[in-house]
Amino acid sequence: MTRRITIDPITRLEGHGKIEILLDDQGDVADAYLQIPELRGFERFCQGRPAEEMPRITPRICGVCPTAHHMASARTLDDLYGVEPPLAAHKVRELLYNLFMFEDHVLHFFFLGGPDFIVGPDAPAAQRNILGVVDKVGADVGRRVIAARKEARQIIEAMAGKVIHPVFGLAGGVSKPLDAELAERIRKSSTELIDFAGFALQAFHDIVLENKAYVDTVLAEHFTHRTHYMGLVDADKKVNFYRGKLRVVDPEGTEVLHFEVRDYLEYVAEHVEPWSYVKFPFLRKPGWKGFEDGADSGVFRVAPLARLNASEGMATPRAQEHYEAFYDTLGGKPVHHTLATHWARLIEALQAAEAVHALARDPAIEDPHVRELPEAEPGEGIGVVEAPRGTLIHHYRTDEKGMLTFVNLLVATVHNAAPIQMSIRKAAKEVIRGGKADEGVLNMVEMAFRAYDPCHACATHALPGEMPLVVNIRSADGELLQSLHRGLPAACSDDGAF
Repeated sequence: MTRRITIDPITRLEGHGKIEILLDDQGDVADAYLQIPELRGFERFCQGRPAEEMPRITPRICGVCPTAHHMASARTLDDLYGVEPPLAAHKVRELLYNLFMFEDHVLHFFFLGGPDFIVGPDAPAAQRNILGVVDKVGADVGRRVIAARKEARQIIEAMAGKVIHPVFGLAGGVSKPLDAELAERIRKSSTELIDFAGFALQAFHDIVLENKAYVDTVLAEHFTHRTHYMGLVDADKKVNFYRGKLRVVDPEGTEVLHFEVRDYLEYVAEHVEPWSYVKFPFLRKPGWKGFEDGADSGVFRVAPLARLNASEGMATPRAQEHYEAFYDTLGGKPVHHTLATHWARLIEALQAAEAVHALARDPAIEDPHVRELPEAEPGEGIGVVEAPRGTLIHHYRTDEKGMLTFVNLLVATVHNAAPIQMSIRKAAKEVIRGGKADEGVLNMVEMAFRAYDPCHACATHALPGEMPLVVNIRSADGELLQSLHRGLPAACSDDGAF
């Protein structure tokens, strides 16, 4: 009997990775690991560069979420130079960012995560993709999906110069004001974006919520973790993607932290493991207790489900209605079912579309005064936005000339690294028995990470020095005989922090 199952490569995510599943003598799962083999050096090679280049450098990390890094970088430069952008600049930034959140959430649901439900988790792999989705729902729906994303992306390009690598956000504002012609186009398009978000939510209701087998999968214990949750909220503690304070609730939904991003190091630390290039953040209190959930564990989650759990509602009226239906249907707040993230993602897409509709009609949006020039000497800056896949923090330090001496990018997939590992392990132990694992079963294991919409190009950026290596020498029956190490990260302190 095989002692190991390898899923390599894992699919429908950004970046590279594999899942190693280790079996016991009965063929049941003894353990499972998500291993991320890629190592990139963005934090390191940003050092020595002018800080104002960061909004142009960091979008190169990832072609899926460049706007998130671009906006986080612009917010960090505001703090670094101690400059407050004009009201119009904030509104134009938020308008563009909500367009991005809308199109990225649509991308994930219909292209990456949604095929598991629309086509079916047990469908052949060749059908679990956008072509299978179109075949299932019809070409007209497929054209509507493509048209909605295309319109949002074309507007982003018109506002930011480029849709993949924006040239838009600057310290103290944006590169150009919103002209009247483009503002009118956005006003007209925003109604269709709202209609499309409503259509996507109705499709989720009809395809998933009306299918008992799918609902049972969403509610399954092996896709459930009772963790802390973190998200950005506005002054009313409603979901906000662009600015606000970070709020953390415990597994019972009780607020335990509510803080400015500048204070994040007081509350969040990072644990490392020798088998992955991804770090594992945790709450300093209650601390690192391993890959465990519960109130006594410092593991927390970010992303759409976490944002809904960490907030007290949505910031727009139609999204709020769906927020209430979400919790009514799933048994109250908080919801711990990982696969419910797909539903939460569509509720957020609706809020983003509604925000675009409202901002495009705000008289301040066409004010030509969109930048305050920085005058203060730079030193240290910290900024935060909510990326589609969760909380994104940028942290820079510079010398007196504005040359970067320190960069820390704490991205959403890093925040979720421990929960993703826990989700894969729990799912594998439930669905693989007696060494039997066909393609459909292995896809159920992959579904455990897919809901998080991970981005590993963003997540594997931090480790300096030579590439670490572990070579394990085993006997024919799998017994570990010797372990050779090279360039492993420094040992952690007792609480798991560097």
